[in-house]
Amino acid sequence: DTGYDLDEILNEEEDAALGNGGLGRLAACFMDSIATMNIPAYGYGINYEYGMFNQKIINGYQVESPDNWLRFGTVWEFERPVPLHLVKFYGRVTTYLDEKGHYRCRWVDAETVMAIACDVLVPGFMNDNVINMRLWQAKASRELDLRSFDRGDYIGAVHNKVRSETISKLLYPPDQASAGRELRLKQQYFFVAATFQDIFRRFRKHDKDLSQFSQQVAVQLNDTHPAIAIPELMRLLLDEHGLSWAKAWDICIKTFAYTNHTLMPEALETWTVDLLGRVLPRHLEIIYEINQRFLDQVRARYPGNDQKIRDMSIISEDSPKRARMAYLAIIGSHSVNGVAALHTRLLKSRLFKDFNEFYPSRFNNKTNGITPRRWLLKCNGALSSIISARIGREWITDLDRLHELSKFADNASFQEEFRAVKRENKLRLADCIRQLCGVEVDPESMFDVQIKRIHEYKRQLLNILHVIALYHRIVSEPEAAVTPRTVIFAGKAAPGYQRAKLIIKLINSVAGVINNDPRVTGRLKVAFIPNYGVSLAEMIIPGADLSEQISTAGTEASGTGNMKFALNGALTIGTLDGANIEIREEVGKENIFIFGLTAEEAEWERKTPRRTPRKIYEQNPVIRRIIDSIGDGCFSNGDTGLFRPIVDDLLDRYHDPYLHLLDLEDYLRCQEEVGRVFRQKEKWTRMGIMNVAGMGKFSSDRAIMEYARDIWGIGQTK
Repeated sequence: DTGYDLDEILNEEEDAALGNGGLGRLAACFMDSIATMNIPAYGYGINYEYGMFNQKIINGYQVESPDNWLRFGTVWEFERPVPLHLVKFYGRVTTYLDEKGHYRCRWVDAETVMAIACDVLVPGFMNDNVINMRLWQAKASRELDLRSFDRGDYIGAVHNKVRSETISKLLYPPDQASAGRELRLKQQYFFVAATFQDIFRRFRKHDKDLSQFSQQVAVQLNDTHPAIAIPELMRLLLDEHGLSWAKAWDICIKTFAYTNHTLMPEALETWTVDLLGRVLPRHLEIIYEINQRFLDQVRARYPGNDQKIRDMSIISEDSPKRARMAYLAIIGSHSVNGVAALHTRLLKSRLFKDFNEFYPSRFNNKTNGITPRRWLLKCNGALSSIISARIGREWITDLDRLHELSKFADNASFQEEFRAVKRENKLRLADCIRQLCGVEVDPESMFDVQIKRIHEYKRQLLNILHVIALYHRIVSEPEAAVTPRTVIFAGKAAPGYQRAKLIIKLINSVAGVINNDPRVTGRLKVAFIPNYGVSLAEMIIPGADLSEQISTAGTEASGTGNMKFALNGALTIGTLDGANIEIREEVGKENIFIFGLTAEEAEWERKTPRRTPRKIYEQNPVIRRIIDSIGDGCFSNGDTGLFRPIVDDLLDRYHDPYLHLLDLEDYLRCQEEVGRVFRQKEKWTRMGIMNVAGMGKFSSDRAIMEYARDIWGIGQTK
């Protein structure tokens, strides 16, 4: 007996800092489904020593500190001394003629780094199946430069070791400086090169001919970060295995598929030609050759259309010239998919319109999903139990079975059980908020939750504008029928993203005023929970009443938080963006709160606005009071300059592409409706049950089966 209960011990374990945000979490859900569905697949990544960062809130500001998640080690990783792969950087390219007289290239004088494999086993659910996630750790190929050491240059003697091993030190190094950008590129290539050496090692075990490579190997590029894999596979096939360009390119296209995860043009990764040429000289040559051959096809299709050539070229003509990795991924893959129906439609009609016209059969949709094992069975055991008591346990691996719950939506005893589970989860969350934020909240109030990366397009700012409106109303109309609320935020801002960090400061400043104003005691509280991660999400989501999914329409690719909340019985307030549209289709429009512009309307407003933010501010006294209170120092101890950048941009249509004020009026209206319905507990409970019942489509099991069937061409193993 240790004197501790199991929960206390489990809480001591750090979240594995192996990915960032929704993309990393989606990959984890997919690995769970691959194992559970018996799909023959592997996952690959980097074994980062430090995660993104630990977040503290000090005086309302985000303060970052290192996330040394491995400081106590981890029992879940198994280091493998074999295989060990060498990865090259820098150097130069020489040419020669092979024995058949063919022109060949050789990458020489390169620095090398060793890639050490660490394996994490991922078990399937109750099926005796385990798959492997292989993570690469960088080690110096030379521990000590003896010549530098003998000269007394002890720092120089270990310089190469430190530089080599930095590659796997930190998840997402800052890329504002050139050294950070170079490190990111090296991380991406290190990951790709080690992985492909491992893939070829496995392939050669079976004495297969290279002509069968694409029949045996399917590689899914999870966004543009691993897109350098395309020229790497070409390099291996051309330079190491002596294939012709035509044969190598045919294998390459049949091997790769690309998933796009963003609609934000600025998030589509690019690398300067100078950086690529210095770090990966052979790969730049191959990219140029891919581009030239592709543009020859474009010229044949669109003779004389120089603008089309410029628009579709992998190499942009900017200064400096840049390689557009999303274009490389599209050209080098046989499949390009979006992750929600709207997202895919916008990829085809906007972001990659030219490529969709050129490759009309290449684009397809695979709506994201979440694993019900983690996001219901594990994180909400009480709800899982009452569901299983009514419909059995088959839903755990067949989420479509949840639709059977709909027949209990009006059942009084099930509604009572459903509310009791929610109350227990809210009590647990209230205790968490007390411990982490020092804020006492009322579990009988509506828990209104927005937890996600802090970004202008996700519009945490819109949420806090509504909070300010509620505050003003309660203060000015003490007798008004305002539903008591606890508004909960959590999320990290990228260290260099100053506007997102200022939004965190605004949220905390508003919270400081509201939580200390006796006039709103018992009616409104605001909490910002620091250091958001998966473990906190598992605590917060089961206790939420309202799920805020309020990104500007046309900006969120899919989202998976929306699915997790609905699966746990929270109702969604959201825009017609990402997977919200499909959630509405599945749960019924009467069981979700939708507001705001559509993606098409938002695009139109940016180009030819019917009402400017300034006009809305002038015409709507509620909105004017919200904006004025931020600008006049009400939430900043009289400092009128602190939040002035936010106020100025909200009122300037050219500086607010996310259309906060254009959606604010309808958002306030919709929140009024939310408050009214919450007071009708039977109706609210029924809507919550219908949300759970409608979540069958959003299982990652379904998503993985679609990838396997439609893209990878593989089935389940026994």
